[in-house]
Amino acid sequence: MTIELQMKEFKKANVTFNTALFGTLGIILLMLPIVVLLSYYSPSFFEIPSNQENATRILFFGVISAFLLRAWSSNFGVSIFAYNRLDLLNMINVINILVQVGLIILLFKLYSPSLVYIGLAYLIAAIVAFAVTVFFSHRINPHLTINIKDFRRSKVNEIMEMGGWVIITQIGSLLFLQIDLIVVTKLFGTLAGGEYSIALMWSSMLRTIAGLLIGILTPVILTCYIKGKIKELINLSKSAIKLTGFAMALPIGFICGFAPQLLSLWVGPEFVKLSPLILLMLFHLVINLPVMLLFDINIAYNKVRIPGIVTFWLGIGNFLLAVIIPSLTGWGYYGVAVAGAIVLTIKNALFTPWYATKVLGIPRTTFISSMFPGALAMFIIAGSCRLINFFVPISGFGALIVSGIIVTIVYIGSVWIFTKENIERHIIMSMIPSFIKHKFKT
Repeated sequence: MTIELQMKEFKKANVTFNTALFGTLGIILLMLPIVVLLSYYSPSFFEIPSNQENATRILFFGVISAFLLRAWSSNFGVSIFAYNRLDLLNMINVINILVQVGLIILLFKLYSPSLVYIGLAYLIAAIVAFAVTVFFSHRINPHLTINIKDFRRSKVNEIMEMGGWVIITQIGSLLFLQIDLIVVTKLFGTLAGGEYSIALMWSSMLRTIAGLLIGILTPVILTCYIKGKIKELINLSKSAIKLTGFAMALPIGFICGFAPQLLSLWVGPEFVKLSPLILLMLFHLVINLPVMLLFDINIAYNKVRIPGIVTFWLGIGNFLLAVIIPSLTGWGYYGVAVAGAIVLTIKNALFTPWYATKVLGIPRTTFISSMFPGALAMFIIAGSCRLINFFVPISGFGALIVSGIIVTIVYIGSVWIFTKENIERHIIMSMIPSFIKHKFKT
């Protein structure tokens, strides 16, 4: 739909929109009996006091219904995404969270704390977010209209073909991102799982940051494809990988450089022993996260089958290695982290850039040079942080914050000079809100 809207083929976009809208509505309606059953029997899944069973049922029904409503409203959100109004999408998410929290606090104060009010708050927040999404969608793109006559069975097959492989890709990604903690807990116990989760939290946070940066550029890449500007698409992708690498180098380098101090100040000196685990889990992300942008090229060209298959089987491989390496080496949960680093690097640093060049029909090494500047920057930042702590030992949050500010200012200045008068500079400027740029000009 993004491609059709950017090409101003509004009739085709309406067919895609209504097919997805009514198709997902049909799926949701079919799921409602399952939702009711899950909600009704939810007290049997947990140890719930007998006087809280009905409240638990309402909680489950409210939360699951809210999720389904948000999923359906995403059909309207696509047009907002297509015009790269990610600010509005984030505003909708903020509104959803504020309404949730605000209602829970209000209902708890007016009445008494109850699981029922949490379920109601989630559902009401989802309804509000749905209304806001529809409003913004219509304002950004008035060309889309709800009309069941535009539903096409043939379009369902087209959507399901791409969507099916994307879902398989996501399942494989879950085996990369979520299986580690389960394996650690099962193999080494809940205490080891708790320690592993401390390091895993930093990895999850960095993945979220990278996802936000990549999401900003996704509509731009699709627009280049739509307009047939393939050379510009290639150059933009190379520069975006380099810039995302530079952006991720700062937090990764800072966390790796100050890992012992962060752990000591955050969770206690007894957890400083996890510093090597944090380094092992984070250092490779400076290469493996920026190249995720190239998956958008596969989507633009509708070449998602092979990446889906590869991601799924590598996810299985990650699970097997996470079990085998600790068993053979005795490395404990470090072996699980090693397995994740190996398999993720095979997928992201090797397969993803190669397959993108295959889709585009360009030399295999096109994107390689863009992957290493960020890695170099990360090692420099980590080394600088270690040197700072060597000469001026960090003993409190104040000193850590001051060190972070100094490193950030020097680093941003260096990157700004390094990207002088080229496409990276223009990408950076495009990400700065217009009102801030206007202030700089004045």
